[in-house]
Amino acid sequence: MTTTRRAYRLDKAGSLSRMKLVSEDLPTLGAKEARVAVKAIGLNFADIFAIKGLYSATPKGTFVPGLEYAGEIAEVGAEVSRFKVGDKVYGVTKFGGYTDTIQMEEQYLMALPEGWSFAEGAAFPVQVLTAYYGLFPLANLQEGATVLIQSAAGGVGLLANRLAKTRGAYTIGSIGSDKKIDLLKSEGYDAWIVRDSKNFKQQLKDALGDRELNVALETQGGKVMMDTFACLAPMGRMVSFGSARFQNTGNAPNL
Repeated sequence: MTTTRRAYRLDKAGSLSRMKLVSEDLPTLGAKEARVAVKAIGLNFADIFAIKGLYSATPKGTFVPGLEYAGEIAEVGAEVSRFKVGDKVYGVTKFGGYTDTIQMEEQYLMALPEGWSFAEGAAFPVQVLTAYYGLFPLANLQEGATVLIQSAAGGVGLLANRLAKTRGAYTIGSIGSDKKIDLLKSEGYDAWIVRDSKNFKQQLKDALGDRELNVALETQGGKVMMDTFACLAPMGRMVSFGSARFQNTGNAPNL
């Protein structure tokens, strides 16, 4: 069996230039663990934040970035019962995904759905979990609510729209380019805004019409965020899961 792996490791957060491809020994396989030969990894905005030291959860000192992956089971521990060698799986990890081999307890692995590619499996979990957590545990989305989704054509935005539709929500997608309108139409958004930060409050009011804004999934920060907040209905909820305007490395917590 393989005893080493290759991984992209940083000596510490702060810059992409610190990320180096290294060879390192694999730890002993635990009884409840499976060893996965990684075939694809997810690339997320959160990874960039972590690498630059802008994400407070980033480990101090050396670490391997990466939050999601997909691959094949290469070896299983003595107590693993759900998977066998050769099974296709995907999963999430609190860092450590940028590698060709990862070890995880089987409870954190999911079978790759029939017909999915490794790339699809690796691109799915972080985005759908972000959308789900934002809409339901945090925003407490109710039947028939009106939802504003920023970055509506991105991975989280598209999945948030699909999830919101399971509750009969009226969804308004906010995008930065009119080239994305056809995609929003095909995904079933009820309305859309080609975002103009100077006039966003009026754009949002026009899109709402006589509706109340119950939930906003926010990614922009700055004036757009404040204008959105001003348009929320009483007891409305705003969930911020990113900030396109936050790039001040002077505030980096782990440099």
